[in-house]
Amino acid sequence: MNPKLRALLAVGAELSRGVGLRGKIRQARRDRDRLVMADAVVTVLGLITGVALAVREVRKAGQQ
Repeated sequence: MNPKLRALLAVGAELSRGVGLRGKIRQARRDRDRLVMADAVVTVLGLITGVALAVREVRKAGQQ
């Protein structure tokens, strides 16, 4: 598979995880559940890192 295409798919996968996470954060706020909110924050940080890594791969593939 083309490295650039693979990296773009990785970006898309990470962004789709963010959509599901949005509902989890809303529910945690409604329920005032601090543990679920903490879990969501940690997951967001991982999501940001995953997107950054995927974007870096897209840029690297574009230079080759």
